Amino acid sequence: MSIITDILQYAHLSRAGSARRDPARTKAYLVGGGIGSLAAAAILIRDAHVPAINIHIIDEGKVVGGAMDGSGAPEPGYIARGGRMLNCSYVCLYNLLKSVPSVDNEGKTLYDDIMDFTKAHPSHAKARLVEGEGKKVDVTHMGFSNQDRLELLNLWVSSEEALGTKKIQECFSEHFFTTNFWFMWITTFAFQPWHSAVEFKRYLHRFIHEFPRINTLEGVDRTPYNQYDSIIAPLESWLQKQGVNFVMETKVVDVEFDVDASKKVTATRIHTLNQAHGTSIIEVRPEDLTFVTNGSMTSASSLGSLTSALQTITDPKVDGAWTLWSSIAFRLGKKFAGNPANFINRIDESKWESFTVTTHDPLLQNLLVDWSGNEPGSGALVTFKDSNWLLSYVLPHQPHFRGQPEGVSVFWGYGLYLDKPGNFVKKPMSECTGAEILQELLYHVGLADQYETILPTVQVIPAMLPYITSQFLTREHKDRPKVVPKGSHNFAWLGQWTEIPDDTVFTVEYSVRSAMIAVYELMGLPSNPHPPAIYKGEHHLDIIFRALNMSFT
Repeated sequence: MSIITDILQYAHLSRAGSARRDPARTKAYLVGGGIGSLAAAAILIRDAHVPAINIHIIDEGKVVGGAMDGSGAPEPGYIARGGRMLNCSYVCLYNLLKSVPSVDNEGKTLYDDIMDFTKAHPSHAKARLVEGEGKKVDVTHMGFSNQDRLELLNLWVSSEEALGTKKIQECFSEHFFTTNFWFMWITTFAFQPWHSAVEFKRYLHRFIHEFPRINTLEGVDRTPYNQYDSIIAPLESWLQKQGVNFVMETKVVDVEFDVDASKKVTATRIHTLNQAHGTSIIEVRPEDLTFVTNGSMTSASSLGSLTSALQTITDPKVDGAWTLWSSIAFRLGKKFAGNPANFINRIDESKWESFTVTTHDPLLQNLLVDWSGNEPGSGALVTFKDSNWLLSYVLPHQPHFRGQPEGVSVFWGYGLYLDKPGNFVKKPMSECTGAEILQELLYHVGLADQYETILPTVQVIPAMLPYITSQFLTREHKDRPKVVPKGSHNFAWLGQWTEIPDDTVFTVEYSVRSAMIAVYELMGLPSNPHPPAIYKGEHHLDIIFRALNMSFT
């Protein structure tokens, strides 16, 4: 290696804040079993060459995957609390999935599975927005006034510092919130008017390539099954085969740190609680790594059923991801750990409710196909713009779950406004049974007269998610900690409540990028490999031209 190369690599490692670690001597403890930890484990093995046997994933649940879940059976019904649309800008996620073998197609990867499936089942929504009782809206235009366009441009060019803690609704006049664009954009990404203008701006930049096709979502990539079956389960299986140790039903209740005179912070002990075996302490050496997923989108969630409404939220902090983050922040301060209190105590601003419908008769699916014009998996999110609950649903390709029997179909939907009476069912969505949610949905599709016939053939399971969009809440810049905090020797944060400049939360990509940053910086890896650059559609003139053309259509 030349002297110049030595100097360049040293400069990189100095910026990363960590000398090159010996992978053979490094042990890694990953707190939380979501996609961030699974990705970090895979990258530690693939790029840092840490022996898999040295990697430990600790989770308080019985199943890994975090918010990327999917479970159930035909009876009492399947549960998919949400779904994810992927696209070409998910460069970190796709980089990871190219290394994980397919479980269905020998010689291929999970990335190949997604690309092959998307090519075979392209999306082109024919019923994107609906008004009244089943009337499809013309979405070939965005519905902008000149004032709307000027306000969008103003947000686009404003700095994050200038926007500060502004809400979206502070940046636009009333008409903007009636446009086709607003209804399609916010239900695709789950924004609310009171959410952060900074996060909205980031989405405008990050997903400008989706702007010209937001009315059809034809550029979306989809997984063959739900994301748990298509991504999480195969990735977990691959990690287990490599030798990664999964420690389940074990809650991390504390992490101890040593702070020396130079303010270097080193994780030293991990305290755990297992219901069967009690408490224990993991001794963490300076050469070891500790990664903690801070926050959880599905914390304190609850389920209803066809005949029962949701449970009342009694404890908003039951998930260990929140309590552990709060404990560390209390001791080490905002500079190192951010400010979890900003996201914990605002449930009315971050909650929404989803529902999963399992059908045992083709009637409902056939009616939706005939009405929408889309076969299962060929459409996109259908949003009812006149719905008091702002309901949306999507009918994916079937089967949506591995092992799903022929003749059974599954689809899911969600509502953003939970506390208003429905248009047909005069109760708040949060107080409704699965049957009542189905009745409201059928009303908006124009199929209310089919309710009594359809009801005996379905299961509908509602899910309340108090924290699902809490990462969109207005915040100060330092409320989310850096992935590798300044002064950290062997500790990193993972997931949606870390701060990654220019990237967008509420995406799988964000969690995987945080994992890459954590591994590369703390392992002191040279500049190549490195996290792939964030996709910048705004740097492509053809994308800018198409976006401008759509905005003026």
